[in-house]
Amino acid sequence: MPTIAIIDFETTGMSPDLGDRPTEVAIVLTENGTVVDRFQSLMNPGMYVSSFITQLTGITNAMVKAAPSVAQVMADAARFVGHSPMVAHNASFDRKFWQAELRRLGQPADHPFACTVLLARRLLPQAPNHQLGTLAQFLRLPSTGRAHRALADAEMTAELLHHMHRVLQTQHGIPHPNHSLLMGLQTCTKATVPAWLKRQAVALGQPSTGVQSSTRQPSRSAT
Repeated sequence: MPTIAIIDFETTGMSPDLGDRPTEVAIVLTENGTVVDRFQSLMNPGMYVSSFITQLTGITNAMVKAAPSVAQVMADAARFVGHSPMVAHNASFDRKFWQAELRRLGQPADHPFACTVLLARRLLPQAPNHQLGTLAQFLRLPSTGRAHRALADAEMTAELLHHMHRVLQTQHGIPHPNHSLLMGLQTCTKATVPAWLKRQAVALGQPSTGVQSSTRQPSRSAT
């Protein structure tokens, strides 16, 4: 299976359209459900980090002041990702910052993004909600560190993606769920998911068992 780049940003606020900038980025590269490389860096956004953001993330003004510039870090991040397709939890947020910062550098940012929030809504409808922390606890995923730090959240997203790959393999007969399949799945309405997955499985010569409907909490995932 080709390499997938799983990304997480910490930022000064919610939107680059409002002038917000990244303060930290982490990217983990996965192949066949295994993390094969990591990239992480704080960065200096050139603006004040509010006390709310510091309380949420633990990232202080002193930390970003000593960090390399956003431009330097994002250039390195773009080289690290290359042409790999991307995944993020609540991908619309991370995609906005990825695209905004690469545009500042005059670089293309047309990487396709799959979203583990959208995928979890379709594959794990029995979860209490689809926040990353809730899913990690519900699925008993291994701890990856403090929430709202980029590397811990990127690695937790990788664990979640790996779990959903196993769901597709074992419950729906899709042996190699690639990024293109994930992109298609996330655009399905919830009502059309069972039939769509069955068509994918049939196309690959495997019968689909349908979307899991049990509310029983799954067993601990393997790392």
